[in-house]
Amino acid sequence: MATISPVFTTLFHSEVKHAYQAQMTLRGAVRTKSATGSQTVKFPKLGRGVAMPRTAPASDVVPMGLDYTPATVSMLDWNASEYSDIFDQAKINFEDRAELVKAIAGAMGRRYDQLIINALVASTPTHQVGNDIGGTNTDLNLLKLIEAKKLMDAANVPASGRHFLGHTNGQAALLSTTQITSSDYATVKALIRGEVNQFLGFTFHWVGDMDEGGLPKATNTRSNFAWHEDAVGMAIGIDIRTTIDWIPVKRSWLVSSDFSGNAVVIDEDGVAEITTDEPA
Repeated sequence: MATISPVFTTLFHSEVKHAYQAQMTLRGAVRTKSATGSQTVKFPKLGRGVAMPRTAPASDVVPMGLDYTPATVSMLDWNASEYSDIFDQAKINFEDRAELVKAIAGAMGRRYDQLIINALVASTPTHQVGNDIGGTNTDLNLLKLIEAKKLMDAANVPASGRHFLGHTNGQAALLSTTQITSSDYATVKALIRGEVNQFLGFTFHWVGDMDEGGLPKATNTRSNFAWHEDAVGMAIGIDIRTTIDWIPVKRSWLVSSDFSGNAVVIDEDGVAEITTDEPA
């Protein structure tokens, strides 16, 4: 039986996990909960409470009567595997190993992001910002961002921990806005590096077209989302783990990474959908 060093297997797993965490876009942008051994996970959502007046000394307290409505999500299992004959018993090809690490980690990172995107798409966000904000059938612009901020402010969504996810095409449209790129309004980083990372209290995340689905687009209408990190949850049943097994009939090594988890919107009051008219 062909063997491979346990040290190499550990190293490979470490590299995949490191690259996986680095390549994903939405890690840290939602509430994360470990759910080892669970098939379903509940994220608690407590309603708002109102302080009650104290009417007299030693009087009974009046409970606020908070609503408790948990958001439930079921685990989904994912695998990224590839047969490889780049390994043999005598030596390891380190350049090829790096390429395989990137391929597996990229697939896992995109799937992690897509689970969050799917949760946002499946929800019914309380706040809606339409195509005609900032002009009839317009792409992503400053007025749309201001409208999303205004709606979230009015709903008392905490200012710290807000995120925005858009398509890179919308980023290109946003970078044509003077208030975004001018040092008179924002940091010059947007202009120098062609990025928009933070503005109006949002931390921005950008994705392009994804084989996993990405941000949905119907005809010219693209869905983008803003949310507070506590309004969306990611449950992780099995964090990414990697194995390398010799498959005799294939005369190859099977390099495989596994992940189990899923995402859900916990509080739709903390989510806004921003639709844009994005030319084909």
